[in-house]
Amino acid sequence: MKNPKWQRDELILTLNLYFNLESSSFISINPEIIKLSEILNKLPLHSKQNRNSDFRNPNGVAMKLNNFTSIDPNNPSKGLERFSKLDKQIFFEFQNNQTVLKNISNVIIETLGDEELNTKIYQIEELSEAPITEAIEGEIIFKLHKVRERNQKLINSKKLQVLKETGKLLCQVCDFDFHKKYGEIGKGFIECHHTQQLSTYNTNQKTTLDDLALVCSNCHRMLHRLPEDMSLDRLKSQMGS
Repeated sequence: MKNPKWQRDELILTLNLYFNLESSSFISINPEIIKLSEILNKLPLHSKQNRNSDFRNPNGVAMKLNNFTSIDPNNPSKGLERFSKLDKQIFFEFQNNQTVLKNISNVIIETLGDEELNTKIYQIEELSEAPITEAIEGEIIFKLHKVRERNQKLINSKKLQVLKETGKLLCQVCDFDFHKKYGEIGKGFIECHHTQQLSTYNTNQKTTLDDLALVCSNCHRMLHRLPEDMSLDRLKSQMGS
């Protein structure tokens, strides 16, 4: 059995280390590589049953760093050429955007230090309609986004705020009204979307009511199909185009 393929989150963390080490230090005994190996083994991405004993071990991490060396046009070192299409894609996504890369890496690592949050992220189901494996920030931050959207206390507060201001709960994208359409069973029903850009996430940042938008089920799914910009304005611009 082969180890599972590297996912975006794992490659993001490895690429962040790549930009912070000299190519000559891409060896398995490097303490930074050993540390990253331990982090990769803690990520809530792959089940234990799918891992071999050498899963993301220091040698494997060093090899992946050398794959990036081979991709990097600015690195004169030879590197290892058996890199994947995803390796190359992620390298050029972040080559000139290392600040975002660092922020994403920090958030992924910070989630591992919060056992309760990490458990919630692992329990979030992967919706087939939402291309979370394609989101630039990767699966873990996307699921962190979903965890924040499911804070029932905040959702209820947002609904009460909007009801007090407008007297009804309309989708902020398409104006759909569940109560008007479905009668009493639709009263008070609407979904909640977290509007903060994923790439700016901070695990310690508190979610405010201004960070939330009330949307219908259809628009909510569509917002999650725009992983690079899950904003209301972006979706509105897509409607009818």
